[in-house]
Amino acid sequence: MDNARVLVVGIDGVRHDLLPGLHTPHLDGIARAGFLAPVEVDSVTPTMSGPCWTTVVTGVGVAKHGVWGNRLDGNRLDVFPDFTTRLAKDCGRRTFAVGGWEPLFLARQGGPLFVAPTRLRYTAPHEDTPEAWEEVDDRVTDDAEHLLGLDEELHAGFVYLGAVDETAHFLGCGEEYRRAIEAADARLGRLLDAVRGRPGYAAERWTVIVVTDHGHRDEGGHGGRSLLERTAWIAARGPGLTPGEPPARLHHADVAAHVYTALGITPDPHWTLDGTPFTH
Repeated sequence: MDNARVLVVGIDGVRHDLLPGLHTPHLDGIARAGFLAPVEVDSVTPTMSGPCWTTVVTGVGVAKHGVWGNRLDGNRLDVFPDFTTRLAKDCGRRTFAVGGWEPLFLARQGGPLFVAPTRLRYTAPHEDTPEAWEEVDDRVTDDAEHLLGLDEELHAGFVYLGAVDETAHFLGCGEEYRRAIEAADARLGRLLDAVRGRPGYAAERWTVIVVTDHGHRDEGGHGGRSLLERTAWIAARGPGLTPGEPPARLHHADVAAHVYTALGITPDPHWTLDGTPFTH
């Protein structure tokens, strides 16, 4: 399927229970065209960004990828790479990954998670504040818009937005946190506009997946096993997905599995993915 394309947008730390009361028209549109459903972080995976994002983009759980915390030391990404790297190195596809959290994009803290996509962009915050992280997410969205418009042969990309999670850590899950979620949705809208603005869009078959890694306690924070912390979610729309029919069982590892399926790639048995495509 040479005209198949996939965009995955990771928005860190968005609570599922708050979404119905927020103004998120772009996420709502994806849910109407496909689904938005909760995902429970499994019992062996810490409710932390490092292990959860690694599971999302590799399609395997912590026992295989070896990331147990926000430091990625001891990982097995050489055996279980992220989908942007595997697609570029093993499948001849053009990919990108952009974002602003160091371990995902730089050789620091045991990273990077994204080892070798075709294009990689990292944006550092000028200080560790919610406001600075909002600026980072704006610049990350700028980069993604540019890459989506620049590369007509692009097959798949991952965009990481971190301001929501940072806001919760600083300020808890109050009004500022809710505004950060709505700002992330506006950035999602910009990314969807960039997809629709591609010169070859009319002939392309796009799958869009939006996913969060974990939730937050009311006061901000995660890492425990409370319902608020371990409830994440996935939203998706695209070819083969029936509106209003989410998979009966949904796991973080299913994201990478569905990326391959959407691109018409049958995973090699040696990849030993733990996830299954949403259409399975």
